[in-house]
Amino acid sequence: MSRDFAFPDADAPRDPVIDSLVRMSRQAAGTGLTRRSLLAGAGAAGILSLLAACGTGGTTPSGGGQTGGALSPATDLSDTEKLVRWSNWTLYLDYDDATGTYPTLEKFIEQSGIDVTYTEDIDSNDSYFGKYQNQLSNGQDIGADVMTLTDWMAARLMRLGYVQELNHDNMPNVTANMLPEYMNATFDEGRKYSVTWQGGFTGLAWNKEQVPNGLHTLDDLWDPQYKGRVIVLDEMLDTMALLLMANGVDIASDWGDDEFDDALEVLKKHIASGQIRQVKGNSYKEDLISGDAVAVLAWSGDITQLNFENGDRWDFALPESGGDLWADNFLVPMGGSHTKNVETMIDYYYEPAVAAEVAAYVNYICPVEGAREEMEKIDPELAENELIFPTEEYLANSQTIRPLTPEEDSKYNQMFQQAIGN
Repeated sequence: MSRDFAFPDADAPRDPVIDSLVRMSRQAAGTGLTRRSLLAGAGAAGILSLLAACGTGGTTPSGGGQTGGALSPATDLSDTEKLVRWSNWTLYLDYDDATGTYPTLEKFIEQSGIDVTYTEDIDSNDSYFGKYQNQLSNGQDIGADVMTLTDWMAARLMRLGYVQELNHDNMPNVTANMLPEYMNATFDEGRKYSVTWQGGFTGLAWNKEQVPNGLHTLDDLWDPQYKGRVIVLDEMLDTMALLLMANGVDIASDWGDDEFDDALEVLKKHIASGQIRQVKGNSYKEDLISGDAVAVLAWSGDITQLNFENGDRWDFALPESGGDLWADNFLVPMGGSHTKNVETMIDYYYEPAVAAEVAAYVNYICPVEGAREEMEKIDPELAENELIFPTEEYLANSQTIRPLTPEEDSKYNQMFQQAIGN
């Protein structure tokens, strides 16, 4: 999942996300199924079935589209159509291989009477935005009532006016249980337009058999013995944040074009030499499973998940120079026509017991107060996993990249896309 904070206001202060996560990790946060209990013994075929993404599309709904140059929300049909269409990343919701269902989602459907069409069609923020940019810009229905995108993309969509304002009266659990620091996010004060789904780290991952000494720095990726078996992420801020830190740059502080250019040259060099096999989004996991890739930039929860399904074959660590800290968010596009139903679903996922059940499967950082205590009931070992409930020491080796201005966002993305051949 990808995942960097990059807010549109260059003068905006950083969010105290690390403080919030330290606080969460110290707090006591339903009994539910863990990923371990669900998936013990599952093979690669099971996970590969989850990696298939489906497309969506649609037409302009009643009430959507442009009004006087600005977009207006689609007419909310929630009272007459008990439906939510949810676009998400792969492996980002608890899943039962035996039944082919998502347990917490099934419980929500049963309790609420709201049907949910769940689609794993987000491979990267940029590819998803690029696919639907024209519809989003016109307030048209993209086939989703809610999408789960990273802070920097959430900030962009808010700045462009492409997402609806949320009604917190329909989400009392969010008001009560979201960590205060998340509620007061700089890019969305009071969470008017977004609600955090999960958080995590970007770091190094490797096949333990093929890379027996592990990876400790980004330079380890460039070892000639791994030539053609290295993958980096096609999310610009994920990959560039780690390259910048490897060059000694404090990514939360004052850096600019020179530092970005130097880091980008490193990427270009290793693409041109063939050291880097591919630059990919969420599907990099397939290359780890097949063995085509043995050393990668990865998202933290993915590796824990893959190990449960494939016999503990990989390891994950933050580089010595530092890892990247991020979060993903629920967002309702202007063309979404079941907003109140979405709010009801978001509220459900902010129940601590439900949040813990999801975290036990996805193994990403949970923003819900009370989730760790509930996790202890489900799986005490996972409650101690620092990739899910990170310690202060672990968080000390991670950073959140400083805000990018809209001009930097556009320029740096263009440079990165050219460097990776897009």
